[in-house]
Amino acid sequence: MARELGLAPAEAGALRAELEQLGLLVPTDPVHTAGLDTNPGWVHDKADDTVAAIDPEVALLRLLEHEQTTLRERLRQTDEAYSRLEMLAGRFLRAGAVSNSEVEVEVLTDYRRIQQVVEDVLDVVHDSIASMHPGAIDTATLDRSLSRDKRMVDEGVRVRVIYNQRFASVPALAEFFRRQAGVGVEVRLSPVVPMNMILGDHQFALLPADPEDHTAGAILARGPALVRSYLAVYEYCWHTSAAFGEEEDPERGGDGLTEQQRAALRMLADGMKDEKIARNLGVSLRTVSRLLSEVMQALGAGSRFEAGVRATRMGWLD
Repeated sequence: MARELGLAPAEAGALRAELEQLGLLVPTDPVHTAGLDTNPGWVHDKADDTVAAIDPEVALLRLLEHEQTTLRERLRQTDEAYSRLEMLAGRFLRAGAVSNSEVEVEVLTDYRRIQQVVEDVLDVVHDSIASMHPGAIDTATLDRSLSRDKRMVDEGVRVRVIYNQRFASVPALAEFFRRQAGVGVEVRLSPVVPMNMILGDHQFALLPADPEDHTAGAILARGPALVRSYLAVYEYCWHTSAAFGEEEDPERGGDGLTEQQRAALRMLADGMKDEKIARNLGVSLRTVSRLLSEVMQALGAGSRFEAGVRATRMGWLD
């Protein structure tokens, strides 16, 4: 037939394979010629490679039966996979799945794993998400972050975020903060942001493994028994910060110091080194040195130790 239709061997083979796949042709084998010995008068093709044509209606019924069988198997596999995923989600992701007395802590060292955990937490929260960011903000991801924030707010999630107030002096970031506030995000600024922190639904806390070294990885804590402690820290930072757009004018207060100088003085009194003060304030070591020199001059102190003592006596650290 292929010769009669002028088909090349490759084309004929492809067409035959398609017809066999559809069930319209079935290759014959010795089983089909088993009755020839007792029926010698029957006509048959003696070629080794022969096929039998199948009625289209029969082929269609067989095809439907095959698809039904395949679909049943896929549904079975899907149900099985869903049950396994539901069990895992109930343990690791769903808010409220961890009991009040249960605490789980996981140390994350791979950057991609940390980013995936952030996405996971943001995807499953249904009540609130609170975060703080002391360091640099990647401007390349601002649109994506805003889209995610809007989605959560639209779903009824309370979204809060604290940034270092120095970011407000960067036009692109100030515009981003305005856009965040515009979609319903509660944005606050603070002169001192102690660490990166993400808290979700009072159930999840993502924190730096070492606040002094951002490359040391992160810690994922699950369970309200532990997360509520971090939430208390966050609430303190929240209430001591200023809402974006309502920041106080950084004029000198009654003690004659600016907010930045006051923050540097408090950290100095707490025994922090210049490097840590610089990280917390988001400024350079030179700026820290200048701030502390100005504080010493305002206090009439000849040393940093004396400045701390005088500030305490004068109630500037209360």
